[in-house]
Amino acid sequence: MKQLSEITVGFIGFGNMAGAIAKGLIRQGTLRPDQICACAKNWDKLCANTEKAGMLPRKDAAEVAFASDVVFVAVKPYLVREVLEPIRELLPGKILVSVAAGCLFDWYEEFLAPGTHHISTIPNTPVCVGEGMFVCEQKHSLTQPEFLLVEQLLSSIGLVRLVDAKQFSVAGTVSGCGPAFASMFLEALGDAGVKHGLPRALAYELAAQMVVGTGKLMLETGQHPGAMKDAVCSPGGTTIVGVAALERKGFRSAVIDAVDEIENR
Repeated sequence: MKQLSEITVGFIGFGNMAGAIAKGLIRQGTLRPDQICACAKNWDKLCANTEKAGMLPRKDAAEVAFASDVVFVAVKPYLVREVLEPIRELLPGKILVSVAAGCLFDWYEEFLAPGTHHISTIPNTPVCVGEGMFVCEQKHSLTQPEFLLVEQLLSSIGLVRLVDAKQFSVAGTVSGCGPAFASMFLEALGDAGVKHGLPRALAYELAAQMVVGTGKLMLETGQHPGAMKDAVCSPGGTTIVGVAALERKGFRSAVIDAVDEIENR
């Protein structure tokens, strides 16, 4: 099995998520730009998004498959089969990594060529700064050395966790949709700071670093989030007043409802 410094990685589709993964891999020094190639429907836009970073644009999915050891499928879910079926015979011998939401192992098995080694994942956008999340379906067809290579690749830009197919959707919702919810919270907290006199840039900076630090504290200490909240809420203090206001407005219920809406859509 090749080392990371020796592999080539290709993206079939180069939208926001594929771009975030590629940017993260380069930013973290995991891969050199010339180890990454990509194809996309809009050639001019693809060239603009790849060549300036030193990555290699390819004309189509077949060129990406020929050139790559690891192939990321990064098109919209409804396009996956249409894009992969014409190149299905080129994929055995490659490692196929799906980042198409909701496309699970058993579905891929219906149309990929026998012997294709593949795994389904759901990443999130913070992979571009090396602080992302990859939820991976537990059922896959990678060999152990192949899985270790993929894990090494992905873990350089985020946490990698395996989940059962039954948990894949909700795990992807929490980590994949969560950045939008967190961004709304950051924006609201920043607006509140501005309302009370803070410059907007400073208000957003304070809110963003607070979220980064709180998340890191929980991951490194293993503390329950309720215990972390309690540690900030002094008896008769200021924080508990704000917590009570959020409870009255149904803050936690609103977050749970948002996940329910996504899972029940």
